[in-house]
Amino acid sequence: MHLYEVLRRPLITEKSTVLQAENKYAFEVAREANKALVKEAVEKAFKVDVLKVNIINMKGKSRRLGRRELPPHPWKKAIVTLKPGDSIQFFEGA
Repeated sequence: MHLYEVLRRPLITEKSTVLQAENKYAFEVAREANKALVKEAVEKAFKVDVLKVNIINMKGKSRRLGRRELPPHPWKKAIVTLKPGDSIQFFEGA
């Protein structure tokens, strides 16, 4: 898997903005990604030092379309802890 396919999008929610005070950032990542790939992708994309990566498999929510119930779409979330002093400017709004 290529490193630029690992990170799908940043997660900007209330909970993830609270985590930024602890120098932690949340991303949606590819289902095939592991901790080593996520660490390497974040370090290369944002030029920061990553201390720790936590990965969470999120269950999808089933949707309804008329009388049909569509299957859930599971996804994977990664919470990345950076070295003190590092930050990702993408989340800061700059």
